[in-house]
Amino acid sequence: MLNLREVNAPISAAAHIDELGQAARRAARRLAAADVATRNHALRTAAARLRTSAPELLAANRADVADVADTRPEAFLDRLRLDAGRIDAMARALEEIADLPDPVGRELARFDRPNGLDIRRVAVPIGVIAMIYESRPNVGADASGLCIKSGNAIILRGGSESARSTAVIVACMQAGLVAADLPAECVQTVATPDREAVTELLRAADHVDLAIPRGGRGLVELVRREARVPTLLHLDGNCHSYVHADADIVQAVAIIRNAKLRRTGVCGATESIVVDRAIAAAFLPALADALADCELRGDAEALTLEPRLVPAASDDWGTEYLDAIASVKIVNDLADAIDFVTRHSSGHTDAILTRDAAAARLFMMAIDSAVVMHNASTQFSDGGEFGMGAEIGIATGKMHARGPVGVEQLTTYKYFVHGSGQTRP
Repeated sequence: MLNLREVNAPISAAAHIDELGQAARRAARRLAAADVATRNHALRTAAARLRTSAPELLAANRADVADVADTRPEAFLDRLRLDAGRIDAMARALEEIADLPDPVGRELARFDRPNGLDIRRVAVPIGVIAMIYESRPNVGADASGLCIKSGNAIILRGGSESARSTAVIVACMQAGLVAADLPAECVQTVATPDREAVTELLRAADHVDLAIPRGGRGLVELVRREARVPTLLHLDGNCHSYVHADADIVQAVAIIRNAKLRRTGVCGATESIVVDRAIAAAFLPALADALADCELRGDAEALTLEPRLVPAASDDWGTEYLDAIASVKIVNDLADAIDFVTRHSSGHTDAILTRDAAAARLFMMAIDSAVVMHNASTQFSDGGEFGMGAEIGIATGKMHARGPVGVEQLTTYKYFVHGSGQTRP
């Protein structure tokens, strides 16, 4: 395993980030020039190293979890915890990324001008990516893999609670890079727990081309406040599932159980269940039966129809629980549902459950979220499920990239202009 630099008191956060940034910029130039076979070799070797390093990674992760087990909720610990299956999933994701078509060098457009100039718009790496994330150590592997494939260097700043796990994961990624004769500095991690390092990373305009935060609202607000570099925001996931009047009740209940409880700690989990009044009396008892292990917080009308619900407070409609809790809101009709979801959604993922294709189309066109779904669990909002191998996050803004961010979204473009001696009149 490659040794990561230990940062002690003599070096400031600013100096550390400057050092990482300079190394990343140099490495990015090498990586951008590497052919796809070399990049894929690095990914496959890193995947193999993750598997052989599983005992070490599990031990590191157990220590990380033990440090916070008494102070964090179970949903947080679930995001932090690794097991053999999750490590293998990280390795498989790297292999799936390697199997994807090369995103670099794609010809996006071509123009043959009357003066003979041949102009091509070509996909190229962005450069240096700063990834700032909380708790989930697998994000480090996914983000690194996507960046290697797309020709970008990456600086990782994971949460302090996953520091040991992240160090092992980064060492595995670096081992893959070295095996492919690429700079280890294509993947680096911030090696100081000093929170000032996050601010310095967000202000490192000379070194960082794009910052991507992945975490709670507090992290996103910090990025909005402090960033001096372009950002690709991943907001919290206050996701809705709307049960339309023409929903298949049995199917809708099964979908919502999966959308809420498959994994409560992921950002694509449904947090708010919106129910059409015309179907509420039949639907809510079936929902309460199926989600007996989930606390359902309903509005006044829902409580009269299903006594197992508990009263919702006004702030429940905008809450990302990341736990076995969901809010239940009864609405008049499709138009009322669209209005409610628009007011309370975080713009991540929202779904309509209905047999009415016209209603589904209207909902999906009207709801301005990055991902909209029809008759499917919101937990499918995931780069792996979209065929991207993995994702670096779910972008909830509207510029550059939106929804799951994979290798194609981690490229920009430039123009290649070929001439044969032309001069401009």
